[in-house]
Amino acid sequence: MFIICFTSSSQSIFGKWKTVDDETGIEQSIVEIYQEQGKAFAKIIELLEKDKKDKLCENCKGIQKNKPIKGMIIINGLSKDENEWNNGKILDPKTGKEYKCFISLEGNHKLKVRGYLGFAFIGRTQYWYKVIE
Repeated sequence: MFIICFTSSSQSIFGKWKTVDDETGIEQSIVEIYQEQGKAFAKIIELLEKDKKDKLCENCKGIQKNKPIKGMIIINGLSKDENEWNNGKILDPKTGKEYKCFISLEGNHKLKVRGYLGFAFIGRTQYWYKVIE
């Protein structure tokens, strides 16, 4: 009798991700996605562009206005819905605008992040890449 053992690489949105600007292709930041009370959140833990390491969110509104982008929570309150996380918000620190958001895995090391106003087909998509430690 043969016993076959294998380990499966669990696919999860949680952990550290490298963000890449969808317009310029420039690597921008390292974001950590974490879970609290069943909801997903994401925080910028490192800015990769040397001239922007101490950048403030000048275009943000409210309590985020002129706060450091590093350490800022940019995804708030996503809920799991089958193969995606949705019904939350994402903040674009470059513009200071907040959008509805959903995210889904595109494999073990690639995350699709979609921000939109109103309808999901009218929006912008970025792909984030898993930071392997």
